Amino acid sequence: MTEGRGKREEGSGKRGALAPDDGRVRIFDTTLRDGEQAPGCTMTRDEKLAVARQLARLKVDVIEAGYPAASDGDWEAVHQIAREIGAAGGPAICGLARATERDVDRCWTAVEPAAQARIHIFLATSDVHMKHKLGMTHSQVVATAAAAVSRAVSLGAEVEFSGEDSARSDPAFLYEVLGTALDAGATTLNVPDTVGYATPEEYGDLVAGVIANVPGVERATISAHCHDDLGLAVANTLAGVRAGARQAECTINGIGERAGNAALEEFVMALHTRQPFFGLHTNIETRELARTSRLVSACIGIDVPPNKAIVGANAFAHEAGIHQDGVLKNPLTYEIMRADTVGWDGVGLVLGKHSGRHALRAKTESLGYELTEDELTLLFARFKELADRKKLVDERDILGLMVREQEEMVREMS
Repeated sequence: MTEGRGKREEGSGKRGALAPDDGRVRIFDTTLRDGEQAPGCTMTRDEKLAVARQLARLKVDVIEAGYPAASDGDWEAVHQIAREIGAAGGPAICGLARATERDVDRCWTAVEPAAQARIHIFLATSDVHMKHKLGMTHSQVVATAAAAVSRAVSLGAEVEFSGEDSARSDPAFLYEVLGTALDAGATTLNVPDTVGYATPEEYGDLVAGVIANVPGVERATISAHCHDDLGLAVANTLAGVRAGARQAECTINGIGERAGNAALEEFVMALHTRQPFFGLHTNIETRELARTSRLVSACIGIDVPPNKAIVGANAFAHEAGIHQDGVLKNPLTYEIMRADTVGWDGVGLVLGKHSGRHALRAKTESLGYELTEDELTLLFARFKELADRKKLVDERDILGLMVREQEEMVREMS
């Protein structure tokens, strides 16, 4: 039954009327698989387990826990996650597999303990991949896809099938391969922009083409998987769900091969913040986003850039005096979402040479001081002198300036 376009009416032997779309986009998190494949982003088994536990708290729908055939260590991590995190009512646990019997069988033994055990089979469908990587003809790809999906279904797995490099594939051939996978028992059809080549308009058209041209597609969930080589992964994923995809494949902090994947936190908050525009939603617990971002960053040892949307240190920070004044009066003046919605606490007022008196007063009050106007005027002058010499002025600097002011007052009185 489709989750992307509604359920087909019972008893219909062909495409029939569809039940109303519930507007929910399932979040397929591939931080532990595609994300970990980025150079320098490998994690230990214990780190993968810690991230998986946090992803469950975040309420992702599917955790792609790894690629079990890659190594014994990856198999062990996926297996442990399936046993611990994959209980009924929790996220589905997925493993990646090439379209070979060995990979499929190995993947199944790893994910089998999960209540919802998924095997994600991928096989290239673009001419450049088929010719130069696989050395396979079109008919061989179709036959291989059918055999791999059938094998996974026979084991008892829920099956997702990906036409690797879909964005550069011949559309008619892509429809044929996806239709073959669907007929063999796949319940999720993934349409990846594997190399980050597509633009949003092109990717939306690609997803719409799959929905319009794959017979029986209403039985499946269409999934969007986009890479960020041109900086368009989130935009393309949003275009995909607008075109009818109802699963989005993302990673925390956008980590992944080359330039990375669609950032989960950006995609989710785009739907959340612009809900009237998209008319879609997720089940993500958004207040866990910042915590999840920090955990992943700590595990892989790569800091999040300060200007990173949603989870960067500057995402809710304000230094310019005009902005600070506006935010103090009403956060909506310069913030399109509340910081606490994504798990950040407090007002992000950063003190620097662009800051104004209102921000300085707010900071001193947060430190427990109530200054008169004259005291604030004197402190503000000294603060500006310091800010011209230092990029950012922190709480210790402010306390130091106030101690200096108090010492001078004592000297004047003595």
